[in-house]
Amino acid sequence: MASTRITPSQDFRLEMEKLSGQKISRCYQCGKCTAGCPAAHHMDLGPRRIMRGIQLGLKDDVLNSSTIWLCMACQTCSARCPLQIDIARVLETLRHKAVAEHRVPGDRRVATFHRTFLREIQRRGHVYELGLGGAFNLRSWRPFLNAELLPRMVLKGKLPLLPHHVKGKSQIKAIFDRIKALEANSADSEK
Repeated sequence: MASTRITPSQDFRLEMEKLSGQKISRCYQCGKCTAGCPAAHHMDLGPRRIMRGIQLGLKDDVLNSSTIWLCMACQTCSARCPLQIDIARVLETLRHKAVAEHRVPGDRRVATFHRTFLREIQRRGHVYELGLGGAFNLRSWRPFLNAELLPRMVLKGKLPLLPHHVKGKSQIKAIFDRIKALEANSADSEK
């Protein structure tokens, strides 16, 4: 039986350590991050395997993973890490890197939801659930997905028909403008 040998590349790990500010090389794969993750059962790799992928330099596997998009940033993985590695920050850094490199996760609905969610925040300053759900359904070509739940949710007061007004939209716009400028600078520096 032939064996496969993986020679770890330090470049990707070093880049992610610099960008995230976390010492990823210290992770010894205890698995506490994945064991506590409430979304792990939906992920293709899970936080522990993402960390190991970075250590091994498996850039494409990590950046194309749906795991980085399904992370809810609940900080459970970071809180459980015995080495105090902020794994949620690493996953967030990977999302930014994937966006900068125009990567799309295997399940395109994940990327569609991510873009729709950010557009909703940018437009309104908060999440208007009815608008988010409707826009996502339209963009994912499933306009009536979960439509049967809508009347009950509205009647129980779980889903407001109209969005509420948010103050500070200019501050939110400034955040998005700053991110666009950073992405533009990053793209220029890669040329």
